[in-house]
Amino acid sequence: MKVWRWVLLLAIVVTITAFGWHWVAEDPGQVLIRIRGWRVQSTLVTAIVLLLVFWGVISLGWRLLRWPFGAVTRRQRAVSRKRFHDGLLALAEGRHGEAERDLGRAARHAPQRAPALLAAARAAHARGDIKRAMEALDQATQSAPQAARVVRARILREDGRAEEALALLAPEADAGRLPPGGWLELAESALQRGDVDRARGALDPLRKSGALDAEAYAALQLRVVRAALQRAPSVDALHALWADLSRAQRRQPELIAAYAEQVSRFGRPLPAMDEIESALRRNWSPALVAAYGQLQGQDIEGRLRRAEGWLDAHPGDATLLTAVGRMCVRIQLWGKARQYLSQALSLEPSAEAWETLGETYAGQGNPLLAQQCYRNALRMTRGEATEALPGAHAVREVALTVDPELRNAHGVPQLPGERDA
Repeated sequence: MKVWRWVLLLAIVVTITAFGWHWVAEDPGQVLIRIRGWRVQSTLVTAIVLLLVFWGVISLGWRLLRWPFGAVTRRQRAVSRKRFHDGLLALAEGRHGEAERDLGRAARHAPQRAPALLAAARAAHARGDIKRAMEALDQATQSAPQAARVVRARILREDGRAEEALALLAPEADAGRLPPGGWLELAESALQRGDVDRARGALDPLRKSGALDAEAYAALQLRVVRAALQRAPSVDALHALWADLSRAQRRQPELIAAYAEQVSRFGRPLPAMDEIESALRRNWSPALVAAYGQLQGQDIEGRLRRAEGWLDAHPGDATLLTAVGRMCVRIQLWGKARQYLSQALSLEPSAEAWETLGETYAGQGNPLLAQQCYRNALRMTRGEATEALPGAHAVREVALTVDPELRNAHGVPQLPGERDA
């Protein structure tokens, strides 16, 4: 198909040329130039050709004259590109001092000035020189104000100055002129500051921009909605926010847990229990089990009975055992609490289980063991090794499999070897 197009174009050009030559041949025109006794006479076609040749000679001469001077500029451009390249590599490799130096030199070349200064600001901030970073951003603002604003907001947020980052981005956000990176920094800064309304307002422009892929946007949206649920000022506002969520969002365990915890703080444990129990019937979730054990309210005995019933289907779930133990502590069933928590620690040690076991020993009037459990909880949060409890209180390491038929006289599941002990 392309060959035929070229053939057709060539035919059109030949036809136009033939008609044009015939038209010029009939009357080629005449050009007469007289100056100080000189007289030049020629046809119009010849004059046009001579003018084109003269213009070509002048252009070639001018380029030859400029070449020595342009060599210096080309050398500077090549060196600047090399420094920009080396600076970005050094920044990626963590050689922040070298990166700042190379990028600062690359910024002397005007076309690379803005990106080099922005990268130099990141390098200065990475090595802890906030003053140099802000100076580089001040210079970059003259060439790329939006990009400099976004980088400045990111540096402020990473330094724990989220309020200043919000103040920097808010005017542009209100005017709807933030770039995608600005909306992202606005959402992150608002989350860090606790301004959930501002964070929620940044989600829609960020979604429309397509700056984040579906997974990253869903993760950010989950964090924002969870923070909004946790900071709802009243039970009516909480219910309204929950009703506005999509069906898929109301099935996410993290959001269900946040809603349940917050609504129970307002003295409404029944809606929280219903949401968690319905979600657990659809899909078992350790996060929801942990939230179920931490709900506020008075109906702890009922929740304890339901949770103990779940042990039939999930006898080896350490999170469930910890939640049941926590509920036993709240109604001062110290013996049952200790048994459940010991099983949980045997299966999967956690700081929460150690802390709850410490509350159990404190309730039984054993402050020494309680303090040791609290120390173990603190050590687990730090990633350190825990201390074994003395004597009969020691938590034994057992296999992760639990026989559902192995129970004590009270019907509580036991671990292998526990009956002999």
